[in-house]
Amino acid sequence: MRKALIRVAAVAVAALAVAAWVTRPVPLPDDALAELAALTGDPVAGESVFWAGGCASCHAAEGSEGEARLILSGGQAFPSDFGTFRAPNISMHPEAGIGAWTLAEFANATQRGVSPQGSHYYPAFPYAGYALATSQDMADLWAFWQTLPADGSASQPHDLAFPFSIRRSVGGWKFLYAGAGFTGVAETEAQIRGRYLSEALGHCAECHTPRDALGGLDRTRWLAGAPNPSGQGNIPNITPARLTWSESEIAQYLKDGFTPDFDSVGGHMVSVVANLSRLSDDDRGAIAAYLKAQAPIE
Repeated sequence: MRKALIRVAAVAVAALAVAAWVTRPVPLPDDALAELAALTGDPVAGESVFWAGGCASCHAAEGSEGEARLILSGGQAFPSDFGTFRAPNISMHPEAGIGAWTLAEFANATQRGVSPQGSHYYPAFPYAGYALATSQDMADLWAFWQTLPADGSASQPHDLAFPFSIRRSVGGWKFLYAGAGFTGVAETEAQIRGRYLSEALGHCAECHTPRDALGGLDRTRWLAGAPNPSGQGNIPNITPARLTWSESEIAQYLKDGFTPDFDSVGGHMVSVVANLSRLSDDDRGAIAAYLKAQAPIE
């Protein structure tokens, strides 16, 4: 009996050790941080990364327009099956926001979902996509961030059900789903650029791809549409099975928000179009080329 108890205890200790290892926060490796530190960020280039990455869509105050979208005071609520996430203040305020962060801390948060204190961020923050971004884009983005206004609004807490309220468990989610790499089809130069904009920065799949029970993207149904996390309706299928517009029509929609039949953009896509309208015609054309290259999924 005693030997059996010892075996059970040993198995339990080993299981706890494995769980601790799997769920630990894993920041960027030293060589990636060294590469980042050697770069000079360009704030002009960083502005394009900012708009492509959709930062203002979540972190500007609800209903913000124009230059007010550069005040990243947070506060927007995002309901989900796991509870309600609230976007934090990521303005340049040194206490309420991230103004006291270093470039390395910014990159660890954005690409690994690890806070300066070493805890996990929830994957409502799409760091699994941003992980695919280049170090130069991260340096440029941070350089642009330095030009943004500070705001002293306090960040609001998430409202999550147990066990999702345990941040350490996010490490298990990362172990299962982060680091998947690029998913969509891309062969031509334009398609490759479009994939980068759509997956590494724009994270289109976060809304347009269905998820499994743990919130991981179902990559076998890439961009095939998904239930709206708010519970109201569905996010549309944007594979060629349903998105039958031409490349030029898609690119134009991403610029002005008008469909080929002169309907206008609605819902969260209003903010997405506001972001993408700031990009170059070539970049919007690249996103359109990428979308048209995907396998049609009914």
